[in-house]
Amino acid sequence: MAELNEAFLEQLVQKIIRKKNVYSCVLCVESGDGSLSWTGAAGDMQPDDRYFIASVTKLYITAVVTRLMEENRLRLDDPIADHLPAEYMIGLHVLNGKDHSHEITIRHLISNTSGLPDYFFHKQPGGKTAADSLLDGVDQSWHLDKTIATVKKLKPNFPPGKKGKAAYSDTNYQLLGRIIETVTGMTMGEVLKKYLFDELGLEQTYAYSDTEDTSPVPFYFKSRKLWIPEYIASVTAEGGIISTAQECMRFTKAFFQGRFFPVEKIEDMKQWNWIYPPPGLFLFGIGLEKLWTPRIISPFKPIRDVLGFWGQTGSFAWHHPETDLYFTGTTNQIDGSGHSAAGSAIFKIIKKSL
Repeated sequence: MAELNEAFLEQLVQKIIRKKNVYSCVLCVESGDGSLSWTGAAGDMQPDDRYFIASVTKLYITAVVTRLMEENRLRLDDPIADHLPAEYMIGLHVLNGKDHSHEITIRHLISNTSGLPDYFFHKQPGGKTAADSLLDGVDQSWHLDKTIATVKKLKPNFPPGKKGKAAYSDTNYQLLGRIIETVTGMTMGEVLKKYLFDELGLEQTYAYSDTEDTSPVPFYFKSRKLWIPEYIASVTAEGGIISTAQECMRFTKAFFQGRFFPVEKIEDMKQWNWIYPPPGLFLFGIGLEKLWTPRIISPFKPIRDVLGFWGQTGSFAWHHPETDLYFTGTTNQIDGSGHSAAGSAIFKIIKKSL
């Protein structure tokens, strides 16, 4: 890791905020053995600032689901109807006149292969999406009842579990969150605290619930700052965790090093299907994402697997097994420019380490 000196890493962080519409960022880089540990920030952010980790939350949900499986309280092939109210299931997934609702399993939810439309970005009658008003700064909560009512009016993408098909859908994780709450008898925030935060001693990490809490760094959509606390507080399982780069690093290393489940289970999660924007081209497995790394990025030393999760806010948590490097942080930008800037920095660090 001698090549990864502080000056090189600092230069990369400064380059991230030179990207148009990226106003702040933090990057934490660590090696698996702890011989390298560096955190840097730029723009309107300090290294220890709290931020919205958005869909990186889903990696935490994967850890919870796997732990519940270890306790024999859940199985991936459980029909979701076994854990949800009957009224939720009526007409939940009707495609071309056929009702597939009772075919959906927990596996389908956590792998985005249920075919259920994404309430957030799916175009509704009239051409608008649920995201449009939020991106315009109109804050509103999206509790599960509202999501289900919306989804039942939309056309599913494909039958549950159709081979080779996946579609990123926050609807899946809202349903998964309710199943976890039903199985444990706790709120999603309480579950995360008990199974993950307390065990790892994460003092700056929590499920966002107090809409008066203004401590996290805000994120942007293009040049406009967004503050949508009602929404964030209502979608815990799909993207409601607040953390810091260092504490997100502690969780990410624990996830990939076998703290929550046997490390061999990572291989079982690598059942990849292609997912397209937002925020970019990547593959989705069983509660795990893989970055697409075209050979042209590193033609002589292939980068291969980079595993973890993107968040819509430009947040990230990635592990590169070949170099045993870990990356966490955020760019606080929804429009995709932050993702590309952070991804470029991560690839450069990996290439220098190969």
